[in-house]
Amino acid sequence: MSNLIYKLNPMPEKIPQEKLDRLAKLETATIGHFYHYGFAAPAIQPVLPGKVVVGTLATLAIPGLDSTLLHHCLSQCGPGYFLAVDRLGDTKYACWGGGVTRMAAMIGLEGGCVDGPHTDTAEIADQDFAMWSRGASPVTTRLYNTGGGFNVPVSIGGAAVLPGYAVLADDCGVLFIAPEDLDEVIERGEFLTERGRVNEAKVTGGLHLGEMSGATKMVEEKTKG
Repeated sequence: MSNLIYKLNPMPEKIPQEKLDRLAKLETATIGHFYHYGFAAPAIQPVLPGKVVVGTLATLAIPGLDSTLLHHCLSQCGPGYFLAVDRLGDTKYACWGGGVTRMAAMIGLEGGCVDGPHTDTAEIADQDFAMWSRGASPVTTRLYNTGGGFNVPVSIGGAAVLPGYAVLADDCGVLFIAPEDLDEVIERGEFLTERGRVNEAKVTGGLHLGEMSGATKMVEEKTKG
């Protein structure tokens, strides 16, 4: 019976650091121009602005009032990992606050994401910890020992993700990338980033956006008398 209450899987293999270093130089918004999978809903926003985090995904799924498994499993994470918490539909009870943040920072966790609210915003800021959530709530979870899953498939802001995915989180949101897509996503992202730098220089130099993008030509063709 206990395996139906708690589903506990080992930590996933880490994404190679060389790939994460390249991913960290990209923006979620750049990848959003061509990749359609793994983006958490825009409602999941950074608690602290200006953070850019990459890592290997560890996952947790815990029911509304109970954060027992979060307290138990947090120590299994550490440097190189990003923990995403599926709240199984709950949007009221905050499982992640000052105490969890202090522990996460102490073990070197790269960052965290909750598909639900956080609490203790000031303490998260005091720890300077990279955290994403659906906003703040004063109502917190308890230790009820009702169950949950660690490193299981989860849904985070509508994105279906697995432990071991690569994570890129920044001011625009959180992106989870399947390992089999990562090389192509990085290469395409690097190409678009460089092209963006060239285009920005052209606009700064006086080229109008509509001319550069082709929008002006499209409108003019439609409005010819």
